[in-house]
Amino acid sequence: MKNIAEQLSIIKRGAVEIISEDELRKKLGENRPLRIKAGFDPTAPDLHLGHTVLLRKMRQFQDLGHEVHFLIGDFTGQIGDPTGRSEARKQLTKQEVALNAETYKKQVSKILDIHKLKIVFNSKWFDKMSVVDMLRLTTHASVSQMLSRDDFKKRHANGENISILEFMYPLMQGYDSVVLEADIELGGTDQIFNLLVGRDFQKDFSQPQQVIITMPLLVGTDGAQKMSKSSGNYIGINEPAKDIFGKIMSISDELMLKYYELLTDQNLDEIKKMHPKEAKIDLAKSIIAQYHSKAAAEKEAREFERVFSQKEIPQDLPEYKTDGKKNILIILTEGKLAASGNEARRLVKQGAVTFADQKIEKEDFIPKTSGILKAGSRRFLKVILCSG
Repeated sequence: MKNIAEQLSIIKRGAVEIISEDELRKKLGENRPLRIKAGFDPTAPDLHLGHTVLLRKMRQFQDLGHEVHFLIGDFTGQIGDPTGRSEARKQLTKQEVALNAETYKKQVSKILDIHKLKIVFNSKWFDKMSVVDMLRLTTHASVSQMLSRDDFKKRHANGENISILEFMYPLMQGYDSVVLEADIELGGTDQIFNLLVGRDFQKDFSQPQQVIITMPLLVGTDGAQKMSKSSGNYIGINEPAKDIFGKIMSISDELMLKYYELLTDQNLDEIKKMHPKEAKIDLAKSIIAQYHSKAAAEKEAREFERVFSQKEIPQDLPEYKTDGKKNILIILTEGKLAASGNEARRLVKQGAVTFADQKIEKEDFIPKTSGILKAGSRRFLKVILCSG
């Protein structure tokens, strides 16, 4: 096991806050495998690069010789984390949560050492709790404490409903830490309230308090909002290598450096010496190699150079047949050049859409001929006008 200074250097890379670093030093000084906890509610089936920020930090702890617990909130996932929500989440069924959880397990194996990983489900203990046991959890927090949380505070001030069920979520997440006897809990910066509840619960149960390490929320490809599927600014780890390459090449140079810091282990000082274009290509190759293969990464890099250096249109374009009545927004979404109608509108508004080499400026544009549709710098579609 590396010494404390070496471990701290790795652990602190990309981290926003550690509560507290002195406590972390003491735990590392015990020279034993620490119990690392990170929870994921399987509320959606696919993971994107935003999720991998936390997963990569978990892998670093694995490589340092610590015991990582990947907590799947199959019980709490049925409630839904209220963090950052302006309204209650749609509750999922047990079947939906179970299917998503299986998908998660397969995807995280691309990042974590699955043979060393401790995968746990919080239904294991919550399913056994009686109503009285569950109600006892509420004695560890107050209504005023809950309403001090930013998202609850805003909703309360706006006269919006907050169900008692939503108050239960951070209490159950806190109890997870007690059951696992976590030494460290990882989470995004938006999770700080829930993570602190875990510390409080451990103190109430006469356990040493967990150290909290928060990681930043990865900004999406639009350079503005948190990466999410609903915003259409995400890069899914299961997306085709071609799509991943194109999306990474579309991000800003400033965002590229942040992606290097959070999504790779490469030396940032060396990256800053590179030409931005070459650095971005290397970033795209690195990401694709992680989630597909090195061969796929090299293939997409060659295709990029062929298309953009030689100004050629990619080979084997996907085709989309239209009857001359569908507007450009429908074609962009149904042709999978945009993940949603909102992303399609954004692309048109930014002047990033062309059809038959003509820039499209209106959302109601309807192609009346066959031609090549281009969205962004690297997404193409062969539009075929069919009669009848």
